[in-house]
Amino acid sequence: MGDKMIYLDHAATTPVKPEVLEAMIPYYTQKFGNPSSIYAIGRESKKAIEEAREKVAAALGAQPKEIFFTGSGSESDNWAIKGIAYANRDKGNHIITTAIEHHAVLHTCQYLESEGFEVTYLPVDENGLVSAEQVKNAIKPNTILITIMFANNEIGVIQPISEIGKVAREKNIYFHTDAVQAIGNIHINVEDMNIDMLSLSAHKFYGPKGVGALYIRKGVKITSYLHGGAQERGRRASTENVAGIVGLGKAIEIATQRIDEYNSKLVALRDRTIEEVLKKVPFVRLNGDRYRRLPGNVNFSFEFIEGESLLLMLDMKGIAASSGSACTSGSLDPSHVLLAIGLPHEIAHGSLRLTFGEENTQEDVDYLIEVLPMIVERLREMSPLYEAYLAQNKK
Repeated sequence: MGDKMIYLDHAATTPVKPEVLEAMIPYYTQKFGNPSSIYAIGRESKKAIEEAREKVAAALGAQPKEIFFTGSGSESDNWAIKGIAYANRDKGNHIITTAIEHHAVLHTCQYLESEGFEVTYLPVDENGLVSAEQVKNAIKPNTILITIMFANNEIGVIQPISEIGKVAREKNIYFHTDAVQAIGNIHINVEDMNIDMLSLSAHKFYGPKGVGALYIRKGVKITSYLHGGAQERGRRASTENVAGIVGLGKAIEIATQRIDEYNSKLVALRDRTIEEVLKKVPFVRLNGDRYRRLPGNVNFSFEFIEGESLLLMLDMKGIAASSGSACTSGSLDPSHVLLAIGLPHEIAHGSLRLTFGEENTQEDVDYLIEVLPMIVERLREMSPLYEAYLAQNKK
């Protein structure tokens, strides 16, 4: 393969598209005015922000006034959850979420527990799915918020968001969804899906890092997130990241325009990878529902091997991927998502997440399918667990 890197970690981040970067550059150089200033270059910045707001609203089926720009998807999650909790404390203190949320949601909920809130963490089935029925059964008289991710960042599973939204609406409970992985991969309409709040992040769909948005349905009772200025209709103080916001607007416009063609390409790469790996590698399982999953997400667990070694060896072969286990972030605990779908620790540790993007090709899949089985075999040869298993089964 020479020096070419095959990048298969688009769920972690994506490259900024050239046309997105091109739209951003003027706001770092000539059009650098503060949007709160009344002179011409300030007004230009303000106008650029409002145009981006319209693009985000159009992508979600929302009103521009319902879109608030933030610094990231994690910030959007924090604002939605804490903002609802604090503003509605007089109504109740119970929050419903799932065991497989992103840490931006889980850690925020855990923090609120220390503040006297009560949180129900719904279990998921072996495919990673939660049902609207489960949500309905978990509702109590003091429930004020349901927060459930649209699509899982590790195993790619897409939750029944419309059905859950319907339950929330019928019970008059606010419904938030972390849609960070869903934008550009799934058609979303917040009205049709009964979504009250939705979090997104630009760098997951070929926009810049450090900028996100939160959709807040008109009439939702929520506290302001940052105090100190009148930006974002008084709800999030601080001078806006104009270039980043322009980039987010451009990226979401492109992502939603070519959603079907992009996804059919990813599905083809995904399905071929799944079929070939399951065929060529023994003792492997696919994590997450086979069909209700993001177009570009593949997550495998390989028995008798450790995820980190697998990642390092793939990297040596020019393939960038990620692991289902969190050891790559300095923790030795396996992924909470894989444990939640019922995997034992040792199998959860041998996980690999491959997430495809638009620059990937069938040749990339060919190369992956050629090197991955060899790497797995080599790692198993070094594994005492595998040796013990073979000895046991020869008897």
